[in-house]
Amino acid sequence: MEGLLSEFASFSAESRVDRLSLPCRPRRNRKSSAVRALVRENHLLASDLVAPLFLMEGSHHEEEIPSFFGIKRKTIDLALRELEQLQKDGVQSAILFPYIPKSKKDPLGSEALNPHGLIPEATQIIKRELPELCLFADIALDPFTSHGHDGIVDQQGRVLNDETVAILAEMALLYARAGVDFVAPSDMMDGRVGAIRRHLDANDLSGVGILSYTAKYASSLYTPFRHMLESGVAFGDKKSYQMDPANVREAMRQAALDEAQGADMLMVKPALYYLDVLAKMRASTDLPLCAYHVSGEYAMVMAGHQLGVLDASSVFAEALLSIKRAGADFIISYAIPQILHRI
Repeated sequence: MEGLLSEFASFSAESRVDRLSLPCRPRRNRKSSAVRALVRENHLLASDLVAPLFLMEGSHHEEEIPSFFGIKRKTIDLALRELEQLQKDGVQSAILFPYIPKSKKDPLGSEALNPHGLIPEATQIIKRELPELCLFADIALDPFTSHGHDGIVDQQGRVLNDETVAILAEMALLYARAGVDFVAPSDMMDGRVGAIRRHLDANDLSGVGILSYTAKYASSLYTPFRHMLESGVAFGDKKSYQMDPANVREAMRQAALDEAQGADMLMVKPALYYLDVLAKMRASTDLPLCAYHVSGEYAMVMAGHQLGVLDASSVFAEALLSIKRAGADFIISYAIPQILHRI
């Protein structure tokens, strides 16, 4: 040991001139937690997060889905309690998804236009009890259709664009009248943003915004979500309307179209596997950007946590910060309970 210390002292003396000629030492800005906080470039706040809620009919009941690691679908009364606590913890926004029993599903998704349906009822109750909460509602037919596709399907199994858009516009109007702050079309039909915007404006609802799922990719990371809503497709896939994971220029074109049609906010989904898309979209638009940290991205970390090879809280905090760093203004995430104590 003495020999090593002597050798180090000799090396230190010989290299003194070199050390003194090193004016730029980035470690000076990392030397303490106070300094690191002072120079931190990106921040993750509770107010950056949107809580996704899965609603079901009934009262005083919740159901857990094994593939979703603790995420549950809940009746409105239990969801309201969760939202009250989240708001106290600083989370100011939520997005609603409906679990529709099979008995109410049909090929046309007729239940989506029920004025007394699950989402309109939930919206009215939540906005009455928590008026300051920013409430988004997903606009798509897949939770309501018996075949699981996001639109009307013809006899050849093709998803019909324009016929679907007409229904989505009515659905958006219904939710807007119930009191949501933003409708969020997730269907990826052409022209739906413009059709919804015109329909809302024509019915004196110009104050209701549109969060467009602008770049929603045909990803393999949605499986727990589909288990939750029991909305898997009965035939085919969604590649004729959701985007090809290989494409990024297409996302920029879609963003330009959605912005021109009146979208107030744009979204990239999934988030972590598409940070390059998010960064490019950030450079191409001044509209607020959302990223959806999806069910598969959540479930992989939770599975690793259960195996003892990952710490979910640490991984999620790092993951969501990376999404902010790539350009997202806010994030929809299932990991909110795991990270709130860290931010």
